[in-house]
Amino acid sequence: MAAQPDLFDPREEGGLVAGIDEAGRGPLAGPVYAAAVILDPARPIEGLDDSKKLSAGRREHLASLIRERALSWAVAHASVEEIERLNILHATMLAMQRACLELSRTPALILVDGNRLPKGLPCRARALVGGDAREPAISAASILAKTARDACCLELHARYPHYAFDQHKGYGTALHLARLAEFGPCPEHRRGFAPVRRLL
Repeated sequence: MAAQPDLFDPREEGGLVAGIDEAGRGPLAGPVYAAAVILDPARPIEGLDDSKKLSAGRREHLASLIRERALSWAVAHASVEEIERLNILHATMLAMQRACLELSRTPALILVDGNRLPKGLPCRARALVGGDAREPAISAASILAKTARDACCLELHARYPHYAFDQHKGYGTALHLARLAEFGPCPEHRRGFAPVRRLL
C-alpha cells in the first residue's frame, strides 16, 4: 500500500516511535531480513546512520549499543521459500510486519524506510524515502537488519563454503556469479532471480 503524507509525530507528546528497515532485497541468495527499533530518548546512541555507510566493525559496535539501550527491538526474516512464493517485495513487507509485531512495546507511530508500508501494522505508519539516513530509529533498524543478515551469510558460508557467501553476502558480484556458474545453485539461492534462473 502506498504511503500517504502524515505529519503526526507522537514524540511531541511523549509517545513512542518505531523505525523499520530491511536488509537483503537485492541478493541472489538467503533470506530477507527486517528490524524494528524503538529508541530510548534518555539513552542516545551517537553515530547512527544508514548501515551501508558504515564499516562492518562500526555496524557491529552500534548494533550492540542498540540492543543494550533501545526501549524495544526485534529482528525478523522471510525465508527463501517465502521470497519464491510471494516475490521479494511482498516477502520484504512480511519480514517488516513480523519485526514490528515482535516488539515488546507498541509504538504510536511506525516510520518505514522506503515508499511502501507493510500491511497489518498495529498503529499509524509513515514511509520515508531515504529514512535510514534521516531518522535515527530507522538507522538503528537498518544496522540491526544488516548485521543479522551478515551473520546469516556467515552461516551459509559454513554450509556452502565454495560459494564464498562470507565475501559477497549473496549479492551478484563477479565472484558469486563465477561460483554459481561453476557449481550451480544451492538450496539457498533465489530461483526467481534471473542470474539464478538462467542456470536451472
